[in-house]
Amino acid sequence: MSIGYLFKLFIIPNEMENASSIKEERIKKITQLYYSNPEIQKIIFDFSYHREISPRYFEGFGKRPDSFEYQGDIFGLVKKGATSFHCSEELWDNPLNIKTGMAEKDLNELRVGWDLLLDIDSKYIDYSKIMAKIIINFLEFSGVKNVGIKFSGSKGFHIIVPWKAFPKEVNGVKTSDMFPEWPRILTKYIMEKTKSKLIEEITKLYSPNKYIKDQEAPKEVMPDLVLVSPRHLFRMPYSLHEKTALASVVIDKNKISEFELKDADPFKVEIKNFCPNCREGEASKLLMQALDWSKENSPSEEKKTFEFKPINITDHSEKNFPPCIKQILLGIKDGKKRAVFAMINFFRSIGMEKNEMENILYSWNEKNEPKLQQGYIKTQISWALRKKPIMPPNCSEFYKGIGVCSPDNLCGLIKNPINYVVKKNFQFSKSKYPKNKDNFKNNN
Repeated sequence: MSIGYLFKLFIIPNEMENASSIKEERIKKITQLYYSNPEIQKIIFDFSYHREISPRYFEGFGKRPDSFEYQGDIFGLVKKGATSFHCSEELWDNPLNIKTGMAEKDLNELRVGWDLLLDIDSKYIDYSKIMAKIIINFLEFSGVKNVGIKFSGSKGFHIIVPWKAFPKEVNGVKTSDMFPEWPRILTKYIMEKTKSKLIEEITKLYSPNKYIKDQEAPKEVMPDLVLVSPRHLFRMPYSLHEKTALASVVIDKNKISEFELKDADPFKVEIKNFCPNCREGEASKLLMQALDWSKENSPSEEKKTFEFKPINITDHSEKNFPPCIKQILLGIKDGKKRAVFAMINFFRSIGMEKNEMENILYSWNEKNEPKLQQGYIKTQISWALRKKPIMPPNCSEFYKGIGVCSPDNLCGLIKNPINYVVKKNFQFSKSKYPKNKDNFKNNN
């Protein structure tokens, strides 16, 4: 047995464990002192109203569903080892009535609304600042003057447009029932409308030549669409972050450029409300524009989504998978939630059964560091199975964004990972295409 092998087997894991232990020890030293502050307890408790909450115990989350009954519950959980607090963007009549695997109709009856929560996550906080400013300027241009922004605790920001700002009904459809569809449309619309400005501003960081545009940089800072998913939790305002021991502080939207990491020092925070007191319906124009944009720009895609039928491929071995899916299955560091979204739709589209899909996803998650909560994967599978199958994201910036796009010769002939499987299985022979071949012809 080689020295190198022994080093990888024992030394590297021990170093990783030591680093993790140091982080855990560091944050646990400050949690009781930090959360004992009545002002911190109050701001977290007030924000939790109508929301599902979950404490995090460094690496793992607590039971779900849960909610705070009293302000003192927060410190009570901290004394039991809680290091941070997370909550839903969905608003519920009574969060404790939620059950995993509930039908969409039952969830709609419990849900009383939702906030639009844009998660800007980047490897570089300077990119995140630029994106945050651009999004807020666009929202204001669209008539949404009252938005909240807070530091994520690491290298990004969370922007919130409160439920109060949205119309409660559009053309006879209850807005509260349109989660996560309408928040996803809103996020895509905002991404598309701010992309050119983002490229322009980030280019200035690298070159004084305004004609040289950095087309790659926006991928680092785009809002995470996967955040807009059923029962997804995000870090509550003024909650600590396990990796940085910084607080998720609320920022004045006009002072984003001035923000520095030291401003999130847990013991120097200035308490502010994350959710502003907006005008009733002030985001109506934004929502209508986003819905119109979606209808104009993706009618054929929406039609395909409803007409698509999964193909029945009996051989589900990895040898038939495209390189991007194979790369994901090796385990990834960033974009794990986006990867879950892509894989669920990929597996469903090739006719994979629930049990096989679960086994693959749970096995894949064991290769990740850190791992996703198994409950998150289970919830995403359960939610997807209540819907008609849809294609995974096309071969575009999506897979590059999570660092798994490594095309082979066949990739140049397809536009979607499913097309790859079809061509691989049927050896490029049109005569061997399945009965629903038009689905793939239209996507190829």
